[in-house]
Amino acid sequence: MTSTSERRQLNEEERFVRGQGRFVDDLTFTGALHVAFVRSTYARATIVKVDISQAQCSPGVVAIYQAKDIGMLNSPLPLLIPHPAIISGKTQSPLAEYEVHYVGQPIAMIVAESRYDAEDAAAWVDVEYSPLPFVIDLAKAAQKEAPRVHADMSDNIGARFTQKSGMLSTAQRLADHVTTVTVHMDRATAAPIETRAVAAEFDDRTGELTVWDTAQAPIAVRNGLAALLELDEHRVRVIAPDVGGGFGQKLLFFYPDELLVPFAAMQLKRPVKYTEDRRENFLASSQERTQIHSLTLYARKNGEILGLHDNIQHDSGAFMPYGIIVAHVSATSIAGPYRIPHLHIDCDVVYTPTMPVTPYRGCGRPHACFAIERALDQLALELSIDPVEIRKRNLIRDDEFPYRREGLVFQDGASVELDSGQYLRALDMLSNAVNFETFRAEQACYRSQGRYLGVGLACCVEGTGIGPYEGAIVRVHPISGNVFVSSGVTCQGQDHKALFTRIVAEQLSVPPRQIIVLGGDTHAFDLGGGTYASRSTVVAGNAVYLAACQVRQEIRQKAAAVFGVSVEEVILENGQVRHRNGSLTMPLAAVATLANPLRYAFNDTARIATQFAGQHHDGPALARDKTPGIESRTFFSPPRACWGFGAHAVIVEVDPGTGHVTLLRYLCIHDCGHIINHDIVRGQIIGGIAQGIGGALYESLGINKHGEVQNSTFSQFLMPQTADIPDIELMHLETPTPLNPLGVKGVGEAGCIAVSAVIASAIDDALTPLNSAPVRHSPMTAPYIYQRLKK
Repeated sequence: MTSTSERRQLNEEERFVRGQGRFVDDLTFTGALHVAFVRSTYARATIVKVDISQAQCSPGVVAIYQAKDIGMLNSPLPLLIPHPAIISGKTQSPLAEYEVHYVGQPIAMIVAESRYDAEDAAAWVDVEYSPLPFVIDLAKAAQKEAPRVHADMSDNIGARFTQKSGMLSTAQRLADHVTTVTVHMDRATAAPIETRAVAAEFDDRTGELTVWDTAQAPIAVRNGLAALLELDEHRVRVIAPDVGGGFGQKLLFFYPDELLVPFAAMQLKRPVKYTEDRRENFLASSQERTQIHSLTLYARKNGEILGLHDNIQHDSGAFMPYGIIVAHVSATSIAGPYRIPHLHIDCDVVYTPTMPVTPYRGCGRPHACFAIERALDQLALELSIDPVEIRKRNLIRDDEFPYRREGLVFQDGASVELDSGQYLRALDMLSNAVNFETFRAEQACYRSQGRYLGVGLACCVEGTGIGPYEGAIVRVHPISGNVFVSSGVTCQGQDHKALFTRIVAEQLSVPPRQIIVLGGDTHAFDLGGGTYASRSTVVAGNAVYLAACQVRQEIRQKAAAVFGVSVEEVILENGQVRHRNGSLTMPLAAVATLANPLRYAFNDTARIATQFAGQHHDGPALARDKTPGIESRTFFSPPRACWGFGAHAVIVEVDPGTGHVTLLRYLCIHDCGHIINHDIVRGQIIGGIAQGIGGALYESLGINKHGEVQNSTFSQFLMPQTADIPDIELMHLETPTPLNPLGVKGVGEAGCIAVSAVIASAIDDALTPLNSAPVRHSPMTAPYIYQRLKK
């Protein structure tokens, strides 16, 4: 049996390997009820009748809720990120009442003594539909005459916006060459290893609601629940325990179940629990990726790009809970790391009768990168310029930072301003590692043998670390001397504990085993946004750093007063506070105890503190501006996003007989500013690349003409296996950002952004002798490549 002290020392990986993870579905409650949902089997239809009579008689059924039974909750859920470009911002009600808008939309909630009972009862609910016309295809849905997803709209355009920088007409007038490409990215899903789950318990005596949720933003869930259920915020506690992957899918609040399960717990006065099965995750948890880009580059003969025009069609699904955020990020990322002075981006956000779209790892950036990098390769081909060289001629130079795209507004509301980087140096490092000259000789040799190898290159940027703020508490415990750290961000595999531990350990010179990190509990920290948009290290990490710096100063000031020396003469070292000449030393715990006199008399630490204080009573009164103990509650608010950079290269082999693509070598150089923990950064980038490979070659939701997901199991939804992922050759540059004290940039989504673009580039290079049509679609499945070869 692992002792408490040993357990505290385990890092996240060891804890999970030992089976000590604790997920929502692991939680058990005395007398708990369980939930199943009746979901729409139609993409668009009116609900004629819902017959629950047989289900009510089913064994174990405690309650059945329809829209008419949920009172004040029977209204559209909040539009979380409003935007003036939104023409009609539709959000769904928790339970459909008159119409359904996608396959999987919940119509009724069954609450029963067991999940088996609930599922059985759900099967007995008879829903009568009257089908309505619809189209699934994004381009067709965007047409004026297309059947409407929402009857009160004149078409399916939910939002329309334009972003501009410079004057495109100037680029059009000066250009010697024009290149146009149209690219398409298919819809996919996050498919986290742990599906979503929520459990709730209501204490009728105190009026307190506790919710356990697989959420990336528990504070936001708490705020929303309090508002919608009309409870005081302090009476709602939301806990995100261990979460098995999020990737954006667990950020949306509210899913209907996140609201209805707590509602049922309050109504029935018993704990209520719901865990979606894998098919439900495919059908009814948010999705992303579908976009069409029609992109035009205006360039000089030497390859210098003067302007860019992009027409984007973005698939929002049936509703718009997150507004236009994915499309917005695509639009503001479309120029990538390139020095393009004139930009004009038009975007239509289109409703389709499918599961609503919210950010998925990358959030619009993979789409933009795929479009601009495909266009760059096409421009290089048309101008007979080497793909590496054309990028060198257009990458932002070191002396041009900060590089401001005047007129483009990022998702944080600030102008797009790339803060720092060494883009040309990174490309040179990558080129040297690939050794293109040697590869071309090998490629020619392989082609003579009937084998088709190709090399691809792609660059990307990532706006990270958006605000508005995150906070942290750092507190030194009296008696034990352990350091407690808490923030509002949650962890879904990023290992925030190791990250925050290192930040605090470096400032306080405390052994990592003495640092206790807690997150994902609104009772531990109650203000903040959450874990999304590659922001945890940048925003919460800097809050932790600032709090630790303030605590360090408090420790030195207290010790200096006790020692009778200046603050500058006090040193922190290995959990001890000492005079720099070594003559006076005391444990950190004793300093914390001295700062909280009511805790004097408990153990040896207290006696040491008493000796230094020279007193045996409760201690002096606190000064007016002081609080007991050594603690800092600090917030960090970034002025704007900071931008990371990546350059990827891949060598592939394509089998023209089957269209199968094998990755032979994958290289990546990445700059996320100052690196605090190399293991975490490496894990995030390699994990992102692996996920990107899935999106590039395998993963696509097969939604048929009826709106049904045809591959809603892991036996049908293809994902890369271990053997499909090559060893990643990862190199780092560190260009610290001036926008935060740690000099860090986010890295959570970085790895996946350029993967589709770089693999497409390599496939085109491999198939050059066969005159294959260029890749314009992701994922590049074997059937897709085979069909391109046939054409």
